[in-house]
Amino acid sequence: MAHIDYYLGTISPWCYLAGDRLERIAREHKATITYKPVDLMQLFARTGGQKLADRHDSRKDYRLQELTRWAAYLKLPFNLHPAHFPTNMAPSSYAVIAAQASGAGNVGALVRGFLRAVWAENRDIADDAVIRDVLAANGFDPAIADKGLFIGAEQYGRNLEDAVAAGAFGAPFYIVRETGQKFWGQDRLNFLADHLATI
Repeated sequence: MAHIDYYLGTISPWCYLAGDRLERIAREHKATITYKPVDLMQLFARTGGQKLADRHDSRKDYRLQELTRWAAYLKLPFNLHPAHFPTNMAPSSYAVIAAQASGAGNVGALVRGFLRAVWAENRDIADDAVIRDVLAANGFDPAIADKGLFIGAEQYGRNLEDAVAAGAFGAPFYIVRETGQKFWGQDRLNFLADHLATI
């Protein structure tokens, strides 16, 4: 059985646009997933990337065009200029980590809930009330937001180190543990599916 390490950012529009395709691919190929939220700003700095604010205007303009095209192609509701972007992704990342550690519930749905909150619902996922609401809406105990603070903070830092060591440099980033094959971007999910079919 293949295992996928999924490095993600809870405020990444590209992770939002991935929708539930990773989960559907994993089910089809009987693969498992570990969700690894990372601090994207630190990941960019550690691997030669640039945070959005520091990119050249031509890159910023192209990003907006691509986001618009992909959202329309995938038929996903999408706010190109969300009210709370960027925002602190650490609290929602801690919640995802703690929810996964609990061993109960659908972590993929929870991740999508946070991403949808940013890109389709104009909500601030750094806000405690929003975090609790997204947890509850996806079948998790809202108290995880408090109970999981310590484990979340510790694992969040480890996830960054794991990402750098594994060769991840953006999000979404998918790595198949058994083969070391890496796939960067929601537009590479078909390649991931093809690869899993060969294992």
